[in-house]
Amino acid sequence: MSAGRVSEGAGCITWWGFSPARDLLSMGPVRPEGEANVLLVGSGDPRHILKTIAGLQDVGSLHVWVIENSMEEVARQLLLLYLALTPQESMGNNEKTEVFLEVFGNSEIRSQTEETLKRAASQLSLAVTETLETAAHPCLNTTLLKFKERDELARIFKLWMQPQSSSPSSGCSAPILMSKTWDYRVRQHLGTRYNSKGGCFDWDLTMKLHEKGCHVINKQQYVRWRERGLAFEMREGIYQITNPSLLSSRVFSQRENKVAVRGYWGDIVSSPYLSFGIETDDKSLLKTQNGQHIKTAQDISYATVQALFQSLSSRRGCPTTSLSHTDAEEPPPQSDQKSVTIYDLMHLNGISVTFLPMDSLKKLPEKQKYSHFFNSIYLSASCAHHLGPAMRQIAAPDAVLVVELAKYILDLNKEQETGFAKKVASMALEAEFEPWFVRKSDDVHAVFISQRK
Repeated sequence: MSAGRVSEGAGCITWWGFSPARDLLSMGPVRPEGEANVLLVGSGDPRHILKTIAGLQDVGSLHVWVIENSMEEVARQLLLLYLALTPQESMGNNEKTEVFLEVFGNSEIRSQTEETLKRAASQLSLAVTETLETAAHPCLNTTLLKFKERDELARIFKLWMQPQSSSPSSGCSAPILMSKTWDYRVRQHLGTRYNSKGGCFDWDLTMKLHEKGCHVINKQQYVRWRERGLAFEMREGIYQITNPSLLSSRVFSQRENKVAVRGYWGDIVSSPYLSFGIETDDKSLLKTQNGQHIKTAQDISYATVQALFQSLSSRRGCPTTSLSHTDAEEPPPQSDQKSVTIYDLMHLNGISVTFLPMDSLKKLPEKQKYSHFFNSIYLSASCAHHLGPAMRQIAAPDAVLVVELAKYILDLNKEQETGFAKKVASMALEAEFEPWFVRKSDDVHAVFISQRK
């Protein structure tokens, strides 16, 4: 069962989630003591990782284990975590927030952002290929991936380092124009409605997203994203360079052959505003005037991500590796970003993120290490079909199971959305998880707790 597969607008790859960021350790009856182990399956982006870190007490420790559906998604998660961990001495918090959101939600980026992305890809490629047994950074641990998966990551990072806006060198495929591949998706999705796409965009916003409570999503910004894929334009600049982290390959059948086509195959309907831009604890950002929100989903996304980055800085500890640069106690405020290596990234006290092989979910119950191991398990809507009896084997005695529902997958009707939620509840019960009714349901996530024997 997968909500995403029946919806062409949602795409076939998850670049961002269809739900807001959650502190996964706060969603059950009790917070786990000692080190908490959290398993994320198909989350698509690091929103839950950042939010859960922000909710930790000073003495708390967290180990996040990540399984994704494709290596393109793993590569992008690594990139976004790399940006989040960039120290303030190398990139100020304001600039880091802008660059993060630009890479996160824009089909096209500025030239300065392209340079930052290429430097990150270069460092990530080295970390993946040269650190085979010991992670170069505790929050970017890829040592448990298969060799072929690491080779695939290196190939993806190499693609990111190629020019995206100039003529290709000999032997390289031509750069992909994001404007063309984005428009192809819009035409494919709307069909005969393409000539009246403005009305379609407005309908999806007002009759779907706004009806679901997302009134902070501004019409002008939403329409711009639907037309061009630009969700965040916070600086004066030219957004015309393809964001390579949003490209992936999709296999199509042509006659009797299967052909892999590289392009944009992610969400073109629900928007990247869902991850950070529709909820906030700062009520001043939700004020209205004459029935209209003063702040937009872009404003809230910026404030949310900036606050999450500030919480990362507060957990910053001393790097444990001897390879880090520790000679200068006070680096200059405008240090050269080219000098930022994996070892220079912020080390967070008590925080680890480990990426597992794509097929590992079915193998975890067979390994003694993971027996009754995870305090919290998160399944995205596209991975809900993995919910089964084996899940109970890897869940800790008081584990919390969180399943993303289909509320914000806009191509589904109300009956399909309700049917999806009922199917999730049925599968959870079969896997010996019971609903956690104490928590108020928000129709965005279904929360269950492991049944006591």
